[in-house]
Amino acid sequence: MKVSLLSGSANLPLAQAIAATLGEPLAKCDHETFPDGEQHIEILDSVRGRDTYVIQPTSPPVDSHLVELLLLGDAARRAGAAKLTAIVPYFGYARQDRRAKGREPVTSRLAADLLQSAFDRVVALDVHTSSIEALFRIPIEHLSAVPILAEAVGAVGLSKSVIVAPDLGAVKLAERYSAILNLPVAIVRKRRISAQRVTVSGIVGDVARRRPIIVDDMISTGSTIAAAIETLIGAGCVPEIKVAASHGLFVGPRVEILGGSGANEFIVTDSVAIADGHPLPVRLASVAPLLADTISRLHCGQSLEGLLSHS
Repeated sequence: MKVSLLSGSANLPLAQAIAATLGEPLAKCDHETFPDGEQHIEILDSVRGRDTYVIQPTSPPVDSHLVELLLLGDAARRAGAAKLTAIVPYFGYARQDRRAKGREPVTSRLAADLLQSAFDRVVALDVHTSSIEALFRIPIEHLSAVPILAEAVGAVGLSKSVIVAPDLGAVKLAERYSAILNLPVAIVRKRRISAQRVTVSGIVGDVARRRPIIVDDMISTGSTIAAAIETLIGAGCVPEIKVAASHGLFVGPRVEILGGSGANEFIVTDSVAIADGHPLPVRLASVAPLLADTISRLHCGQSLEGLLSHS
C-alpha cells in the first residue's frame, strides 16, 4: 500500500518539511473559502487505496483549522483512501477536558468525536493533558517534543541553570527536562484570575544566582510566563532567562509583555506556524523529523517506542 500526504493551510511549511524528509510529495488540493465563510476542499491527486496522512494543526483560528481538517479527512475517505490518519501537531481545545463550573461544555470531547468521525487514527504532539486519550474510541498516538527541545536548550550551555515549572501543572514536564539535562527543578506557585491574568504566591526551590529555563507545553497569551519571570527576577535569579515550550501560539494583546519581560530567548517547535519577523527572540526546533519518523513507522507497522509521551 502506498502513502499519500495531504496538508491543510494551517502550517504548510511543516507539512512540506515532513514530505521532504519522507521523500514523498504532498498531494495537490484545492481549498476555497466562499464569501459567507464556508470552506470547500477538493483533493486533486488520487488517494484511492492509499495509506493517507492529513497534516494540520488546529491552531488559531482553531475553529476554521479544525473544520478544514475534518473536510480533508472526509474528502479523502470519499475518494477511497484505505487508511486515514490525522497528524495534529497542535491540538486545539485540549485544555477544555472537564467542566470547571456547571453549565459549560467538555469541548475536547466534542473535538475528539468530530475527529474520530473522519479519521481512523490521530497523532498529536504534547497535548495539554494526556487524559484526552480517554475521550477517543480510535487510537491516538501522543508524541513528545521534549527530547528535541531539551537538546536545543542544552546546545546553548547550562552553567548554573535551573529548570522552572511556571505552575503546578507543569511540574511533571519540568521533571522530564530535569532528567534529560541533569538540572535541579524549581516551581512557581500560580493562581489564574482570568484567561489573561494570573497571580503568583511564591517559588519552591532555589533560583538565586541561577539561570532559569522555564518550561511549559505552550505559550499562549504569555501571562503565565511573564508572571513567572517577574517572580524569578524578584527572587534573585541571573537575568538570563530562557523559555522552552512545544507550542508557540503567542496570541492576544498582552503577549507583547513578553518582549520586555527579561526573557532572552523563546525556544519553541514549528508545530504552529511562526510568522517571519516575529517581535520576540524566537528560536525554532523542528518536529518534522519526529513526525516523518512516526508516519514511516505507522505505515510499516512498526513500534513507536521512544517517540511517545508518558507524562
